[in-house]
Amino acid sequence: MSIAPFPDLARVDARDKVRGATEYPGDVQVPDPLYAMTVPARIAKGKVTAIDTEAALRVAGVVRILTPEDFPAPPPVTPNGPPPPPRTLERQIAYRGQPVALVVAETLEAAIEGAEAVRTHYSVEDFAAVIDSEGRKREAAEDIVFGDAQSGFARAETTVEGIYVSPTQHHNPIELLATTAIWANGRLTIHECTQSSAGTRGMTARALGLDPKLVDVKSAYLGGGFGQKGGLGQRQTALVAQAAMLLGRPVKIVMPRGQVFHLATYRPHSRHHVRLGADAQGKIFVAQYDAEQEQSRLGIFPCEDYHEATCRMYGIPNYRGTSADIRIDRQAPGWMRAPHPHPACFAFESAVDELAIKLGRDPVELRLANDTRVDPRTGHPFSSRFLNECLLEGARRFGWSKRSPRPGLTTEPDGTQIGWGVACGAYPSSMVPAIATLRIGADGSTRYAVSGHEMGQGIRTAIANVLLEGLEIDPARLEIAIGDTTAAPQHMTAGSWGTAGAIPATIKAVARMRTAVTELLTGRKVHGNLHQVLATVRRPYLEIEVSEVGPGQDAEALQSLKIGAYAVAGPEYPTFTTMSYIAHFVEVRIEPTTRRIRVPRVVSIADCGRVISPRTAASQVRGGVVWAISAALREATEIDPRYGGYLNNDLADYVVAVNADIGEIDVGFIDQPDPLANIAGLKGLGEVAMVGASAAIANAVFHATGRRIRSLPIRLENLL
Repeated sequence: MSIAPFPDLARVDARDKVRGATEYPGDVQVPDPLYAMTVPARIAKGKVTAIDTEAALRVAGVVRILTPEDFPAPPPVTPNGPPPPPRTLERQIAYRGQPVALVVAETLEAAIEGAEAVRTHYSVEDFAAVIDSEGRKREAAEDIVFGDAQSGFARAETTVEGIYVSPTQHHNPIELLATTAIWANGRLTIHECTQSSAGTRGMTARALGLDPKLVDVKSAYLGGGFGQKGGLGQRQTALVAQAAMLLGRPVKIVMPRGQVFHLATYRPHSRHHVRLGADAQGKIFVAQYDAEQEQSRLGIFPCEDYHEATCRMYGIPNYRGTSADIRIDRQAPGWMRAPHPHPACFAFESAVDELAIKLGRDPVELRLANDTRVDPRTGHPFSSRFLNECLLEGARRFGWSKRSPRPGLTTEPDGTQIGWGVACGAYPSSMVPAIATLRIGADGSTRYAVSGHEMGQGIRTAIANVLLEGLEIDPARLEIAIGDTTAAPQHMTAGSWGTAGAIPATIKAVARMRTAVTELLTGRKVHGNLHQVLATVRRPYLEIEVSEVGPGQDAEALQSLKIGAYAVAGPEYPTFTTMSYIAHFVEVRIEPTTRRIRVPRVVSIADCGRVISPRTAASQVRGGVVWAISAALREATEIDPRYGGYLNNDLADYVVAVNADIGEIDVGFIDQPDPLANIAGLKGLGEVAMVGASAAIANAVFHATGRRIRSLPIRLENLL
């Protein structure tokens, strides 16, 4: 395959989406459905002593109310152990909003009314609701250490340090959690909005004591995921599946947003103490970074991963990173776009900016001077690294050379303060195994089945770009089957490895199909596209299967894929490390009286290896920048420590960025294939797009005002 830039293919599913023809899991139509609604716990910790369903059963249309007695006993779990299956209904309450019963009815209205009529009685226990509550428990993780930070600071000419805070934040995809379960002929079929159809199959089967071979999960499209729909802990799936099995009818649930807030995972509140030291020439040669996060009592969201990007951002030879979980009584936190690097790089890149100011150095020039071609953590070379090229191109496009070095000096006649900020981001570039089947028919059809989930990021368009670039097939009749355990073995689509899983296998499939066609023709010359070729030689179809693994993986990874297990390679491969990078340049304008912050323009340049789908790649970066603006200036989940619940659990009160908040976002790519990461030469993009942008905003606010804000979101009162 050529390494020339790919064409700017329009989204292959755009027309269906704007016509409303795309079918999401909540849209699936089934005959004779029942509707479900959960009954959430009204306490933060304790035990259910009684569930009174008498009034609820009198509601017209209520068919059955499931309680803990209708489910297998939950398996034991341990802190830091393997991921447990989703808990079902149980009498021990671990957090407010935990489902205690499931009402199933003939209509959605009856299910809601029935759920509201259930009366639950509890014995209440003391609880810790927030990171500073009494009763919290601190658990330290293993330190990340290389070099000698202690002696490094003793030799440092210039040091800076600060504590930076990132708040609790919730995913708010437009599509709510939705499940439709069908039990028929001894098989369970689940239509689920999940980023891990195989994981959902396995976890649901474990929770209900089923053989996973009897479970099929289909998730063709998601209305947004961002980590919330990872499929490893969504209780409603097993609840609805059990109801369908017990009642012998399809059961559907679409959870209200207020319940999603209390049930699904979220970005945890985290605190970051960063200390940096530089020599007389401005070389950053030592860093101490201590991170801690709120965590549920049995949660597994890894706190040590706050160091995965920061220790590889620059060539810092002496690094000491500590991390800890602060265990409290809420539901488990989890992966949310750029899970650890977003808050970590907000802290780290803010500290780098502070160091530049203290050294009297330009923030771009300081970053350029601290480049590296070697992973300081492992000593292995980076497979590719174009962070400096991102900085130079971003500075050129933004006009950085015109920036006044002194903060607080650039104003408009009406007193509006103008600030320019820069920050970088990094994210691990990983890869997963894939097994793909490509079938081309003489009737004009093409079907390609591979692992992956379409969350709006454009994975179908990227796959189509490779297929259409390499094969003469009819694009109008191209079917791409993803997110379906009956079509191909599925891995979780997360961590920016979705494209790295699907595209190398697709490139391999194109090459294998071309070889198969050549072998079929045995030297004959047949004109036309591949469909016409097959029709001419009277071959109904031609089908091939390929598999691909990441560097250092073998057949064992493919076997893990087949059973739905975790099989991710990277970013530390046997002989190299692979990271994606980005540089963000931001302008802010701050009104003199209201102190309202506006972001009229952003320039973001990414190093993601080879760009497979230019249109959706640019959209990914714009989306990440929009989210970073939202995280920096708007988003924070408000928690009531008295009751352990969320106060702004809807889109009216959980404030996110809207169109009026967003100015021009200029996106660019280095578009240099990575020679080692995979045969496609690509690296991850979806996660790194957000990393560092919030720090660039905070740095721009400092440049505009001279005030260093170390907590997100930056509010009006911070600047009064």
